[in-house]
Amino acid sequence: MEEDRQTTEVRKSNERVGNTTVQRQSVENKSTTSGVVIAQRIVYYIGGVIIALLATRFLLQLLGANEGSGFVSFIYGLSGVFVAPFFGIFGEPTIGQSHFDAAALVAIVVYGLIIFGVAKLITLTRPHQEV
Repeated sequence: MEEDRQTTEVRKSNERVGNTTVQRQSVENKSTTSGVVIAQRIVYYIGGVIIALLATRFLLQLLGANEGSGFVSFIYGLSGVFVAPFFGIFGEPTIGQSHFDAAALVAIVVYGLIIFGVAKLITLTRPHQEV
């Protein structure tokens, strides 16, 4: 997949210095990134943050993290918005303090598919070489 377009411009010049001719060569490299590629990267970045947040929530609940901790309550509060549509799909088994959050796992899969689909949708009308 070619993401960046690179162009190389070579300029040659001959100059006379005293009795000798000096050939000078300057090389300039330019690199540009397509707007489609930038949009695709933004989608993947935002989606990656959401999935990392959900994975952190899943691990914290699986390990029985203390909800009184500031960090844990922050993660639960922030990720609760993304997990809410998936509550109640499966039972939530609890063993001691550990809690298997099936809703978080379903959310990770569904959001991963949505992110991939949106990123591909952005590049739908572009030639293969550009994306």
